[in-house]
Amino acid sequence: MSVLAWVSVAVFLAAYTLIATERIHRVAAALGGAGIMLLIHATDGGAAFFSEHSGIDWNVVFLLLGMMIIVGVLKQTGVFEYLAIWAAKRARGRPFRLMVLLVVITATASALLDNVTTVLLIAPVTFLVCERLALSVAPFLIAEAMASNIGGAATLIGDPPNIIIASRGGLTFNDFLVHMAPMIVVLMVVFVVLCWFMFGRKMRYDPGRASEIMALNEREAIADRGLLWQSLAVLALVIVAFVLHPVLHYEPSVVALLGAGVLVAVTKVTTEEAIAEVEWPTLVFFAGLFVMVGALVETGVIGRLSQAAVGATEGHPELTAMGLLGGSAVISAVVDNIPYVATMSPIVEQLVHAGGGGNVLWWALAFGADLGGNATAVGAAANVVVLGIAARNGTPITFWQFTRYGLIVTAVTVTLVAPYLWLRYL
Repeated sequence: MSVLAWVSVAVFLAAYTLIATERIHRVAAALGGAGIMLLIHATDGGAAFFSEHSGIDWNVVFLLLGMMIIVGVLKQTGVFEYLAIWAAKRARGRPFRLMVLLVVITATASALLDNVTTVLLIAPVTFLVCERLALSVAPFLIAEAMASNIGGAATLIGDPPNIIIASRGGLTFNDFLVHMAPMIVVLMVVFVVLCWFMFGRKMRYDPGRASEIMALNEREAIADRGLLWQSLAVLALVIVAFVLHPVLHYEPSVVALLGAGVLVAVTKVTTEEAIAEVEWPTLVFFAGLFVMVGALVETGVIGRLSQAAVGATEGHPELTAMGLLGGSAVISAVVDNIPYVATMSPIVEQLVHAGGGGNVLWWALAFGADLGGNATAVGAAANVVVLGIAARNGTPITFWQFTRYGLIVTAVTVTLVAPYLWLRYL
């Protein structure tokens, strides 16, 4: 590699270390790293702001912005209080039963929407229900972020890397349902068991709080029924447009921004009220992170890592698939999986055309990239969003508080996927 590439790696590792150790605020670390990458010409303005493969992923940024505005309007209706009371009553106030309910809802919704949108919708409910039951919210948010990444892997639209893989590999929505979804169901069952060992055993049932919850009437929590129906109608249209992406060909970010614009235009909510809930630090953090990772793409670092991982298998289909699975999981734990998959897809396409294992290579790449995002607090967009929401609500989750559980979940899920790919395809 060139000197510039090595310097870029050093800058990225320094910024990542600052983010992980929380010596300075993660936004400052990401922006500082991005600024240095631009300063040393590891990337430039054209690549950072306009490149599809090595620049800021504006689709992610504006998807987040649009959905944050919609969630902000929904919050004013009292619907999250309604859902919190409903969920707590269905769980009869028992903490782990509640966690299982929220985790299953999150995973299912992530398969139909996408993981970032889902955590934006489920997090407000989680805060309210945990407050009602006097529970620590951190375990619930961590579990939901991981469930969203696992559930999102089941479908073409559930996780952005899947969209890239489908486009390159000529794969359909049904292909993901047939090849990815069955294993995701198994992984969710395993994940629920892991949640018991990681979080459930420490939870304590409070009969007094539970009885108070059971006595509540969730319908009384609705503060503005007119605004609620308007908001739900817009949200329903947004969800339908997400699901029909293969037909309509509107990017999720465009759909989210249109939905947010319509909601502000047709309701009595002011612009100031609509943007009050936007997590601006999270959006800026994403921008800085995308620029840093894009610099690694521009200098050829990620491409070299990908080629080295494939080259180490010497063209054997079995080793190539397993190498892709493990290598993708490791790299996606450190850098965002979107630019990684964008860089790796052309290599996998060449291997598939050369007869190096067939479509199993695409599934290995998808499983590795999607599940690897659970390993660290910055491995997936949903993780970053959850940490931002937690900090905004006065209950910050540290990098290592998330990562110590994420490493366990990633190790277990990726290990289980390996024999699935081997037995079904190899």
